[in-house]
Amino acid sequence: MKKQAIAIGATVLALSCVAAWLAVSAYGHFTAAADELILLVPDGASFSDPRVTVWLDAASEEGLHITPMHDSGFLGALFGRPKCAGVIFPDSIHQGASDLLLREIRKYVADGGNLLLVYDAATKSIEGFYPGGRSRLSDLAGVDYALYEKLGSATIQSADVSSTIALMKQLGVPPGKYFPFLAPSPDLESTTLTQLRRYQYGSLEYPSFVTSGEYAGQVLLRSSAGVVAGLHRYQNGSVLFVNLPLGYLKSNTDGLPLHTFLYDFAVRVLSLPNLLSVPDGVGGLVLNWHVDSNAAISALKSIDSWTILQQGPYSIHITAGPDTYAIGDGKGFDVLHNSVSRDLVHKYVHQGYEIGSHGGWIHNYFAAHVETDPPETMAKFLDLNQDALEQVVGRHVVEYSAPNGDQPQWVTQWLEAHGFVAYYFTGDAGMGPTQSYRSGQREGKEIWAFPITQLDRAASFEELSAEDISFDVIQQWLEALTAFVVDRREVRLIYFHPPGILPYGEVVQHWMETTAQLRAQGSFRWYTMAQIATFLNSRKHVAWKLTERGDLVSLTASNSQTLAHQTWSLPTEKFSKPVVIRGAATVLQNGERWFVDAGEGTQLEFQAGTTQK
Repeated sequence: MKKQAIAIGATVLALSCVAAWLAVSAYGHFTAAADELILLVPDGASFSDPRVTVWLDAASEEGLHITPMHDSGFLGALFGRPKCAGVIFPDSIHQGASDLLLREIRKYVADGGNLLLVYDAATKSIEGFYPGGRSRLSDLAGVDYALYEKLGSATIQSADVSSTIALMKQLGVPPGKYFPFLAPSPDLESTTLTQLRRYQYGSLEYPSFVTSGEYAGQVLLRSSAGVVAGLHRYQNGSVLFVNLPLGYLKSNTDGLPLHTFLYDFAVRVLSLPNLLSVPDGVGGLVLNWHVDSNAAISALKSIDSWTILQQGPYSIHITAGPDTYAIGDGKGFDVLHNSVSRDLVHKYVHQGYEIGSHGGWIHNYFAAHVETDPPETMAKFLDLNQDALEQVVGRHVVEYSAPNGDQPQWVTQWLEAHGFVAYYFTGDAGMGPTQSYRSGQREGKEIWAFPITQLDRAASFEELSAEDISFDVIQQWLEALTAFVVDRREVRLIYFHPPGILPYGEVVQHWMETTAQLRAQGSFRWYTMAQIATFLNSRKHVAWKLTERGDLVSLTASNSQTLAHQTWSLPTEKFSKPVVIRGAATVLQNGERWFVDAGEGTQLEFQAGTTQK
């Protein structure tokens, strides 16, 4: 009887394990696709936790596949470890981990797996204590860290982060976000040091664990605390160790580090395909004009003679009321009553530019009060500005920029409720369009933030002037940033106020010559915020999957509306030339990548041989 009870108990336990396994795998499927990245999540944590969704959203924006999986799912002995392209051990949510999990992670990498190990992942035991004198994953990281026993409260230190210009380029950090961004000559890029920089403040200090000992691999980023990021081999596998709180930073308006290292891990280290974030895979820039007051009128007339107006479209945002500094001062752009202002707006609309709303009716007054006055009071100014512009433009206004960058969370909520799809943003500096997180929560469902692109501490032309940056350096930056979006096939935003750009006519002329040539070649486009936001919202409905059968991979994609202008990128070192099996697409090679640009239709399938294992 006792043996029977034991047998029944064992059967019940086995069935319970199966049920638990199926439960943790309910998010997607157990067997991950060939390009799937597994995000390890502690048992009991929800996949809807923002500390998880920051990774899922980032993957979606980078055109990658991530499946969250509970630890018990990864450890499921009944089914064996799932096949996947790589594993992510994230910060913040996964500080605690069992010895059993770490043993399996170590075995996974030793057997040829790939791991992205982030900051404080597994630095605590499952009971919440710091075990031993160093992190239990120091061997995987390639350096000793989490030295609590030795350093106590000094275990984590904040410091400037530096690398070489060549490595910043390799990581995909835009020029200007690191400074200096140019070496004395191209052959010195691999030895010229540069720092990550912060808009307006310059110095950008990130927290990282103090590391000890020589790093067993390629250091990507350093600080005075030691190794901030590095890649190294561990037996038959590889580990990208990032000693930065990536998830925490993205949750608080600094998403560039997470996006940078996620993309680097997936695309450079693992050679995975990805769905590009720009129409037809053509990179470009958003040029965002901020028209604050009637002081812009003479500047706009001067710009009329520049070649800048022969290109575009641009995003032109206007504070529309009759006042600027205070109620009744009469210094506003006044689109309802100033015929010159109105004619300028009509001209820009005729040229195909997008007119957006720049704050609330009275530029400086609104900026001074939007953070402190009741939202119901300040929302009236937003209404006035939107209504006035829509009367003149004759269509719905869907873009927004905040005067002085002051945009409390209630404004973003108001914008989405009123049909806006995009807004300029001083957070997440250096990034492309993103669905931003603030205070640990994502802002909005369909609205996109367009972060500013900086040159050291400055972004707009008048800020560049205030920083006394030379015309030559500004010219080089504009050229470098244009080359960056072309090479990366991404979008970035530059903004200015019309009076501030006037001293830079010759610089802009040379820049326009470059962009005109690239446009003629089909490798560069000007975009409006609305164009990109609309495209990205459509892109979210693209379902695609990579299936591997022997030496052949098949990519299938669908969208109930259309797949037109969606583009996949695949590395030539790993895949042979893709062949379209179903649907319409154009296949071309550029450098070390294949690009498959979908045509009209709701279904697409293409195949490629794998040339590298």
